[in-house]
Amino acid sequence: MSKNVELAKHLEKLHINNMYKNDFYWTWDKTDEELEAIFTVADALRDLRERNKSTRIFDSGLGISIFRDNSTRTRFSFASACNLLGLNVQDLDEKKSQIAHGETVRETANMVSFMADVIGIRDDMFIGEGHKYQKTFMDAVTEGYRDGILEQQPTLVNLQCDVDHPTQCMADMLHIIHQFGGVENLKGKKIAMTWAYSPSYGKPLSVPQGVIGLMTRFGMDVVLAHPEGYDVMPEVENIAHKNAAATGGSYKKVATMEEAFDGADIVYPKSWAPFAAMEQRTKLYQAGDQAGIDALEKQLLAQNAQHKDWTCSEEMMKRTKDGSALYLHCLPADITGLSCPEGEVDASVFDRYLVPLYKQASFKPYVIAAMIMMSKVKDPVAALMALEGSDAKRKLF
Repeated sequence: MSKNVELAKHLEKLHINNMYKNDFYWTWDKTDEELEAIFTVADALRDLRERNKSTRIFDSGLGISIFRDNSTRTRFSFASACNLLGLNVQDLDEKKSQIAHGETVRETANMVSFMADVIGIRDDMFIGEGHKYQKTFMDAVTEGYRDGILEQQPTLVNLQCDVDHPTQCMADMLHIIHQFGGVENLKGKKIAMTWAYSPSYGKPLSVPQGVIGLMTRFGMDVVLAHPEGYDVMPEVENIAHKNAAATGGSYKKVATMEEAFDGADIVYPKSWAPFAAMEQRTKLYQAGDQAGIDALEKQLLAQNAQHKDWTCSEEMMKRTKDGSALYLHCLPADITGLSCPEGEVDASVFDRYLVPLYKQASFKPYVIAAMIMMSKVKDPVAALMALEGSDAKRKLF
């Protein structure tokens, strides 16, 4: 029996009917079994591709990508996922569209969605705006389908907003599951999600928020660490507390990187901007106050510089369990002595974990493809079995 067939049989046992024709905004919108379904389908699709079997469930259609912030890994992961399933990808470049001439979100949403099956949106830079934009866009698409403008209703995959980065954190989690030999081995494992120094300004909060909002669902001991003033959204911390209470794990916040790293099985040192500062930047952005934004940037860079000791050094890694915790990063990392004079991680640490880091990133296309498939295919078990039984090859030679 192939791995894909085994996974399809497991998928059949899960309660996943609500995933069909539904969007994917935040991981905490989904049930435990729905998240398990994403992991299961991601692994199944990977198995099929590794055995050179076609994974095309579409023979036409579009995946529309809208990146309102820079991206490498997520942009190419979305394109890879769409291509894996048989969809073409069209990137909406707002600078080349009519948006600059006053085109409304509702008009844009309908005009780009005529033959689209999925919309991937990244809008992560402004607190209170990213998720709002995604909702506004998809509400317009829903209205267009209801009014007969669109022949089908595309679904959303959140490619990062101001609140969560579900494709990244789901890929991180699947990497962890594989590294530790299964979900059953994660209970009691300590993961340290810590702030780390960066010489740049304004990194989104959605990765640390996504991590504490997801990893607490697996019975893990999740620790958030940051200097004073670098808080994340309190509502996401509330979700983390509730998840930990429900799974027998724990969630706590500590004031030092050292305490977070002590005995940790997994470490995730990454810079992010203070929640209060991101709120302030949003207000300045809405007011068109560029001088105020520039002043805030200088202030935050100076604030960051007070915490250069928050770095993933060789000495810090020695504090982890057996001195060999799994190091995670969403990339690109600010690497001391390589990409910057002082940064999030020592070059020697980063270089030692280069292969697992790239493997971590490799799960993202499959996670996104699974999100699309679970939303667009009414019977994913039958679809996986059909792909297994087909003679169609990915490569014909």
